[in-house]
Formats: sequence, C-alpha cells, structure tokens
Amino acid sequence: RRSRRGRQAVVSTQSTGESGGTRQCNCRMEMKTHMTGPGSFQMTQHRVCDQCPGLKLVTETEDLELEIEPGMVDGMVQKFSGKGEPHMEGEPGDLYFKVKTLKHPQFHRSGDDLYTNLTISLQEALVGFEMEIKHLDGHKVPVKREKVTWFGAVIMKKGEGMPNFENRNKLGNLYITFDVKFPRGELTAEEKDSVRSILKQASVQTVYNGL
Repeated sequence: RRSRRGRQAVVSTQSTGESGGTRQCNCRMEMKTHMTGPGSFQMTQHRVCDQCPGLKLVTETEDLELEIEPGMVDGMVQKFSGKGEPHMEGEPGDLYFKVKTLKHPQFHRSGDDLYTNLTISLQEALVGFEMEIKHLDGHKVPVKREKVTWFGAVIMKKGEGMPNFENRNKLGNLYITFDVKFPRGELTAEEKDSVRSILKQASVQTVYNGL
C-alpha cells in the first residue's frame, strides 16, 4: 500500500555548442629566457594559449525524472551528474535536488511516526464510538472506543506511520490525540438531574498551576 512512486520535474539547462571562429583556450604561464647582454640572461613569464573552436552557451529544456522513494525525509538530496552549470573548459557541474516536505492538513510527521488530532462529541466521549481515518495512501484506519475518552487522551495505532527509508519492512506508528467538543446551550433542571443521576460523580474542583 506504500508503493514506490516517481515524480517528474522539467528544468532549463545550458549546454555548450560551437559558435564558429576560434577562441583562446588551455591558457597557461610559461617561462622564457632572454639575453640582456654578454653573459647576462633574464627569465620572464608569458601567457600562452591554444586556439580552440569557438563555443557559446545554448539554453535547452530537458526532462529529469525524480524518484521520490517511500520514507524520504526533509533534507535528503538527489544528484544528477553533469546536469549543473556548464563550463567552457572541462565538464559541467552537477545538479542537486533537496527534498522539502509540505505541511499536511491532517498529519504531522516526526521521524517515522505520524500524529493527528481527532475531535469527538461529548456523547461519543462518554459512550464510545466507531469510525475510520483515511490514511495518506487512501487506506482506512479503524478507530473504535468502547469506554470513556477524555480530552487529551492519546491512542497509538501500531504500524500506521511512515515507512522507514532504510528498511521498507519497518513502519512507524500513528498517534491520535482526542479533542472533545462540548454541546452549546442550556440544560433544563430535569436534564441536569438526569446527568447527575447517570454520572454519579462527586465534585473534584481543584485549583492548581497547570503551567
């Protein structure tokens, strides 16, 4: 379900081509000896170049296929040899692509683990519920609670995280944090008595520093 998938990017590159005429190339400094008088010599440096065919930079478009492998993380680099800046003398440089992960509206990644939040109603928090979460690759992750779920509770779904880049058989976990949405509106006196009768919960009012 987490199959290998490729991505393509179109980039503009420059290459060298003949422009006609000649140009100086392979330039180097050579020492020359000159006679300055009887028995007197002087050595000087001179720049010497060869004559090579004229070259110019030509802009052309080339399709480069990027393979985004499962489990890749921010900062990973893919190298394209010889696809970088061209040089009049010698081989062109290399082109590097760095992976940058965009923010997802439902999942946050940390290592191979995924984190998400799930909002449920107060009724669902008290009596339980059953639902499915759609994962990144489309498969459904079942979530079932048969007991009370409090605000901030976290459950773990083993093996529902991201695949490990080095070991595809190793998967991270999915952590789900619950938010509870309370109903708005007022309860009647009779409804309040019914809630007290069902919950049978004593007062736990406590003042403390929660920071």
